[in-house]
Amino acid sequence: MGGFFAVASKQDCVFDLFFGTDYHSHLGTRRGGMAVYGKDGFDRAIHNIENSPFRTKFEKEANEMKGYMGIGCISDYEPQPLLIRSHHGTYVISAVGKINNMEQLEKELFRSGHTHFMEMTTGEINATELVATLINQKESIVEGIQYAQDKIDGSLTLQLLTPKGIYLARDKMGRTPVALGKKDDAYCASFESFAYLNLGYEEYRNWVPERLW
Repeated sequence: MGGFFAVASKQDCVFDLFFGTDYHSHLGTRRGGMAVYGKDGFDRAIHNIENSPFRTKFEKEANEMKGYMGIGCISDYEPQPLLIRSHHGTYVISAVGKINNMEQLEKELFRSGHTHFMEMTTGEINATELVATLINQKESIVEGIQYAQDKIDGSLTLQLLTPKGIYLARDKMGRTPVALGKKDDAYCASFESFAYLNLGYEEYRNWVPERLW
């Protein structure tokens, strides 16, 4: 599965991002990552958390990173969040979901030309990189997100950090949640609402999974 946490704040957001992401550790066991944006631009870190918990692996980054917007994720498979440079500018993306037609989409993108993917040690491509490539097919990030969700057979919930703000897109079929929290100087987004309630946020909006018949 996996989980994520995002913060947009008037103050430094790293403390909330660190603990909010850590609260999702039960959802993934392979990779953890955080990325922030501040006056010095983007800063990002990814670590293997198979043999050591997220909190231990990211203590150094929690003390060194600075930024007023950030996203973090716990992944059960691929390394993320990814730092992407495209015609949309530079952004950071992470995703939770299950893409059933990865091979078909990969072939379609290769046929369109001028596309490549980094291969993971498993011999597969990173699903989050595939999502970013689909987004980059369109003229705007919003159009790209809608296009990616239309093309993907399966489930896709994502967060995308840009210098101007954070985009959130919940799975179009409602299989996975996105919960929004707020406090005086910050807003956050979380895969599970208890993560931000423990950090002093109150519920702002909660898109919970809908029952599918």
